[in-house]
Order: sequence, then C-alpha cells, then structure tokens
Amino acid sequence: MRKTTTARLFLGAALVSLTLTGCATSSGPKLPPAQFVAMQEGPGEEYVIGPLDQLTIYVWRNPELGASVQVRPDGRITTPLVSDMPAVGKTPSMLAEDIRLQLSQYITDPLVSVIVNQFAGTFSQQVRVIGATEKPASLPYRANMTLLDAMIAVGGLSEYASGNRAKLIRFDKETGKQTEYALRLSDLLKKGDSKANVMLAPGDVIIIPESMF
Repeated sequence: MRKTTTARLFLGAALVSLTLTGCATSSGPKLPPAQFVAMQEGPGEEYVIGPLDQLTIYVWRNPELGASVQVRPDGRITTPLVSDMPAVGKTPSMLAEDIRLQLSQYITDPLVSVIVNQFAGTFSQQVRVIGATEKPASLPYRANMTLLDAMIAVGGLSEYASGNRAKLIRFDKETGKQTEYALRLSDLLKKGDSKANVMLAPGDVIIIPESMF
C-alpha cells in the first residue's frame, strides 16, 4: 500500500512538472524567427554616447584644443576650453556641435569631430543577459544582432539552465510599455533550431532561470 501511494505521488509530481514546463515554453507572446546570417545588413539606430565611453575630440587646425577623454560616470567630459560638457545621451554629431558652439567663443568657425573609440553605451542601447549563463553581461548592441550572437558572447547556458523557460523583456519607447517574450534557448543552442533564433533590439534584457530539478 505504501509503495502504491509513493508511486502515485511521484507520478503526480512528474505530471505537474511537465505541465509547468509546457506552460513555460508556450506562454507569452512570441518573436518572429531570425536567420542565422542576415540576407542584407543595414545600419542600426544612431549611436548614443554612454558613461565610460572613450572619445577622441578633434578640432581642425587647432590640435591643442582636441583631446582623448573618457566620459565620466556623471555623464560629462572636460576638454581644453570646455569644462563639464554633458555627453551622455547625445550622438557624436550632437556632442560635436555643442563643443563647436562652446569653442566659437574663442576661435572663429571651429570644425569639431567626435570619434567613439570604445563603446559602452547607455542602458537603453545595451543587451543584458542575466541568470543561468556562463558569463552574465551587458553587451553593447550592434546592428542586426540576434539572440544567437548574444548567447555566444556570454558563453552559452550554464549546466543547470532551463533554457526553454527563458524570457526576453523589451521596452517600447513609443508606447511606454514593457513586454515579455518567451524564448527557446535550449532548442536554439542544443538542437540548432533556427526558428528559435530571434532579432534583438537595443535595451533588451534576457533572463535565464535555473532548472527546478
């Protein structure tokens, strides 16, 4: 009698586990699949400068006014004749124009260029991968980036990851709403299922839970 009861309990737990797993992999909106290799590459959104980015400021015919600087954690930079200039949240061309206006007080018609040498970007332009992965990280978004690209960058799934229960959180700037999408990372990385590969967008957060067993 005791063995029968134990077997029934075990069977019941297994069924519950399968039910939960099935719900986890099928629930939530789905993203359309992306190709492993894009048929046509295109530019992404214009880059926005973030804290800790490495910049080179070049002023034509006035090299002494240029500088190689790192954006401070407070989002500002300082160059010759330009103190505490806000940089975070601007594109390189916007920052170049602001520096040009500042320098125009001292020299006539300055020509300023801003070059981004090392990228960190703002959080809204990063892809963050957290949870049961080998190397959780914040990755600078690049044009045409896919889920496979992000997983390669973080070293794939950890030993105890439940890849098919992973989810992607995306914020829509136009609507101000956040949406969760179901992902099938185990199918993508372990079975090579191309339909499980999806396009990423700046600001995406990928959350990978651990298996319950």
